[in-house]
Amino acid sequence: MSDQGIIQIVRPDDWHLHLRDGEMLNLVLPFTANIFGKAIIMPNLKPPIRTVPDALSYRDRIIEALPEGHPFRPLMTLYLTETTDVEDIRVAAEHSEIMGVKYYPAGATTNSDDGVADIESAYPVLETMQAVGLPLLIHGEVVDPEVDIFDREHVFIDLVLEPLRKEFPDLKVVLEHITTSHAVDYVLRSKKNLAATITPHHLVINRNDLFVGGLRPHMYCLPIAKREENRLALRRAATSGNKKFFLGSDSAPHPVNAKEVDCGCAGIFNAPTIMPILADIFSTDNALDNLEAFASLNGASFYGTLPNQDTITLKKGARSAKATDCLVGEGKGVVRVFSPAEAGTWSISGGSL
Repeated sequence: MSDQGIIQIVRPDDWHLHLRDGEMLNLVLPFTANIFGKAIIMPNLKPPIRTVPDALSYRDRIIEALPEGHPFRPLMTLYLTETTDVEDIRVAAEHSEIMGVKYYPAGATTNSDDGVADIESAYPVLETMQAVGLPLLIHGEVVDPEVDIFDREHVFIDLVLEPLRKEFPDLKVVLEHITTSHAVDYVLRSKKNLAATITPHHLVINRNDLFVGGLRPHMYCLPIAKREENRLALRRAATSGNKKFFLGSDSAPHPVNAKEVDCGCAGIFNAPTIMPILADIFSTDNALDNLEAFASLNGASFYGTLPNQDTITLKKGARSAKATDCLVGEGKGVVRVFSPAEAGTWSISGGSL
């Protein structure tokens, strides 16, 4: 339920999240656990999470790092390689805490070197996934150096995803962190078994924001932000209430000293500000009544899980200093928080921020 300045929604879930490991995991996990009931955890660690034992061990580390009193549920994924064993897929499908398999085109993004260079080599694995009902989560970009970086999602959809879906029509697929109107249209045209996640930052920034007053490394992510017309298409999709679109933050922390260098890492850390950003966007676009569908219901429906049983409340008004700090962590582990103007106009109750 909502009015002009307050909205209460089912506690949201994050269907695409990077928590890293070790000290970084301990730093960033509380920001998600404070607000979200569940999150799908990306497997691109070093070494990657390839097998069920890998995933369950990583899940144990996440649970151990949780602040006391947080019933947050991490949902795990396996990292698809050209040597993934179909038996691992069958075993994964028996575990309620393993939600899918992540396909990184080799070299497409952070820690993707172990990914798949030729997706057809993984077709036996995809056939097994289709048979056992395990979803495929896709980083949808080609890595051909002759393809312009701003066109890589479009080309991937046409040359890789469409043939894959024709070959495996019953395979559930999530096209993650979409960035183009072409992706929105493709998902809308699909008849079944395809959904897409959208990040808060791709709803706010376009490619100009990478260069305002100079080079802005903390606006650099992959897939890279696109033209304004694409950002607006994403906003229309996210705020529409359509069940094919749901929140996947792609919150991806890197220390400042790994971003502000000659060859900086791709990734935006938005976990502390996701829900205020979304509340501002949906309010501005006169779609507050659809926020719960995007953040709390659509993803659970697609993955076949139950929505959370409690709620959070968002109120329009200035946020606390803690919630709007631009930097978190200490020393070499300091991480910059994505804090656009949209993050400053709503506050949360029902969490700890």
